[in-house]
Amino acid sequence: MRLPSPPRKWMIAAAATVLAGSSALVYAQIEGPERGVPPIASTGDFEVSGIEVNVTGKDAEDARRNGWAEAQRLGWAKLWARTHGGQKSSLPDSRLNDMVSAIVVEEEEIGPRRYVARLGVVFDRARAGQLLGVSGKVTRSAPLMIIPVTINAGAPMVFEQRTDWQRAWARYRTSESAIDYIRPYGGGGDSLVLTAGQIDRRSRIWWRALLDQFGAADILIPIVRIERQWPGGPVEATFTARYGPDNTYLESFGLRTSGPGGIAKMMDEGVRRINAIYERALAAGMLAPDKSLIVQEPVDESELIDLEEPAPVVDSGPSRPGDDNYVPSIGPPPPSATAAATPAAAPSIQSFNVQFATPDASAVTAAEAAVRGAAGVQGATTSSLALGGTSVMRVTFAGDRDALRAALAARGFTLQDAGGALRISR
Repeated sequence: MRLPSPPRKWMIAAAATVLAGSSALVYAQIEGPERGVPPIASTGDFEVSGIEVNVTGKDAEDARRNGWAEAQRLGWAKLWARTHGGQKSSLPDSRLNDMVSAIVVEEEEIGPRRYVARLGVVFDRARAGQLLGVSGKVTRSAPLMIIPVTINAGAPMVFEQRTDWQRAWARYRTSESAIDYIRPYGGGGDSLVLTAGQIDRRSRIWWRALLDQFGAADILIPIVRIERQWPGGPVEATFTARYGPDNTYLESFGLRTSGPGGIAKMMDEGVRRINAIYERALAAGMLAPDKSLIVQEPVDESELIDLEEPAPVVDSGPSRPGDDNYVPSIGPPPPSATAAATPAAAPSIQSFNVQFATPDASAVTAAEAAVRGAAGVQGATTSSLALGGTSVMRVTFAGDRDALRAALAARGFTLQDAGGALRISR
């Protein structure tokens, strides 16, 4: 028996519903509210974390104030011992208050007259560095982008949803590391191109386009595999450090916590150890940017000039009118005639990637305005935005790379080579 065909209007409505649902799914995949954790701003300040305090006071506020003051004293003692081979040092609270730029609350419990907490203390590099005898400049690697992969219940993910591994990398302060991390946070189209499947690609063309978008020279792939013994029970994690477009293995280690409440602390420890692995690899020369990811600009053969050696000139002595070899001396043409005969060629318009720190939105506008004011700059637009991290600006310039460096230096910028891009700072 043949069934009657559905009405045409019903088919059109069903197709429209499917299309609307597909567009909604794509929109949710890009603009999901639970996607991505913006990284904290990483300055060059000194940070001492994991300081435990247990103090009392007249009331809760006074106890907390006493706890923060105690954390400053303990933090300075640890920082001094770290930079002076275990020696001891102390400073008055008034001096410490001038050097401390932030107190990071890791955990805290506040009672009526007691304060128990684990804190971190951030010391200003300019002020503390003078006493510590530490230079403000740190030798770092080329800019390396990380793709933090989490494997939970056998399913790998990066930015599909927020994970404890991504949060740990977002709150990690990279200023003291020798690795120049570029940390995407998964917003916009990042979740579509930075996936767990991306690390298995071998196409250098795809990797070049991806790294150029973020202004990176190479890739780092920290992976964590989480295994839960039972709901609410112990949690074990295996951390693996990999790098490069070939997903090359470096080292791995395991950590364990007694319950879900210790996962955040375990992830922070995993980030610290992974960073140490990458620093050792950098010292061993293993994290040099892959040459296959560096795009060399081809040479235009039309600009090459075939120079022939001039024929030797035989000096036969001065000639006089009436001789067969007499040639009247004309002399060099005047400068004005030479300039008119060989006009100066106009510099070609080229585009360059320029990296710059963007702690907030106002820094983006200020940097773009300053670069546009440089001589020869035709345009400057931010192509990859990372608030609290390093953004990438696309600069159109009339001239070559060296001319751009000179123009930006004249505007007061300090320049560094960052792989295939330039990095500017004030």
